Amino acid sequence: MFSRRLKWDSAPNPLSELLSRKRAQGDRILDLTESNPTHAGIVYPPLTFDDPRMMTYDPASFGLRAARERIAAEYRVDPDRVVLTASTSEAYSWLFKLLCDPGDEVLVPTPSYPLFDYLAALESVTVKPYHLRYHEGWFVDLDAITITDRTRAIVVVNPNNPTGSYLKAAELEALLELARRHDLALISDEVFSDYQLQQGGVTSLLRVEDVPTFCLNGLSKLVGLPQMKLGWIIANHRPSLDRLELIADTYLSVGAAVQCSVDKLLALKPAVQGQIMDRVHRNLATLKPARTVEGGWYAVLQVPRIRTEEEWVVGLLEQHNVLVQPGYFYDFETEAFLILSLLTAPAIFSEGLVLIE
Repeated sequence: MFSRRLKWDSAPNPLSELLSRKRAQGDRILDLTESNPTHAGIVYPPLTFDDPRMMTYDPASFGLRAARERIAAEYRVDPDRVVLTASTSEAYSWLFKLLCDPGDEVLVPTPSYPLFDYLAALESVTVKPYHLRYHEGWFVDLDAITITDRTRAIVVVNPNNPTGSYLKAAELEALLELARRHDLALISDEVFSDYQLQQGGVTSLLRVEDVPTFCLNGLSKLVGLPQMKLGWIIANHRPSLDRLELIADTYLSVGAAVQCSVDKLLALKPAVQGQIMDRVHRNLATLKPARTVEGGWYAVLQVPRIRTEEEWVVGLLEQHNVLVQPGYFYDFETEAFLILSLLTAPAIFSEGLVLIE
């Protein structure tokens, strides 16, 4: 009676089973995966939500004009290019609906965000990976990218999660040329773009003009407030916006309260981002050697291949109560890599790192 879009009976992996047992028995876990800023000790200024507009239902397909204008001012773009969504995940679902028929495909980077398979499958869309390679930094393997007659879009995560790498100028131009030649769109996930740690990469695709491009961001990372459930798409292509309006109008998913509070919430950027950047720098300074991190708040740690990644992460949790993620969660092609969140409280990060090393 159920659709075949997802494997609904997915069993828990050994790491999650062990973690559940240890938490149930009260063990102290050194969690080096904490990526939720509201659980990571970030201090938020007090907020009040008392705008009388919250009590009036005034639906608008792309979101309330005042909220869109405030976001547009943040990026110095036309408000008519801004589409509000409840999250970046919802933005992906709308764009897959917009660009793809069932069975079409989108190119996504690997290693990268582990939810692409699910988001695409729920829209009956296929993901096709293109690879990032490491050589004193992460680079797109442009020669290995293949386009078929079912390819509709190229997704870039900029900076990438978890590699922390930005697109390079030459890589962007190569992807734009592919998009022009094959009539493709670009989807640029820029949720970590404010957290730049090194110079040299392309930090945003907002200024792309001649290829249909959709830049995604939201409050979750920008001001460390995932519970506020506000994301946005900034599009550069009028025909796409015309069609996207029908999709947005079908859902009208963004609540009035968060839209009316956008100005207050974006005003938190200096305080919240300052704390996050300080923490990321402090933790990164203790992580030597680590693969180059250009942005974001994750780090990739290569460990000896004396055991599998699963043996590494299960062993660390079993023997030392240290929780890290394996590279295969993010589709790393080779072993052995551990993924650590630089948002972890520094005392916990340092204590856990000593036990890993």
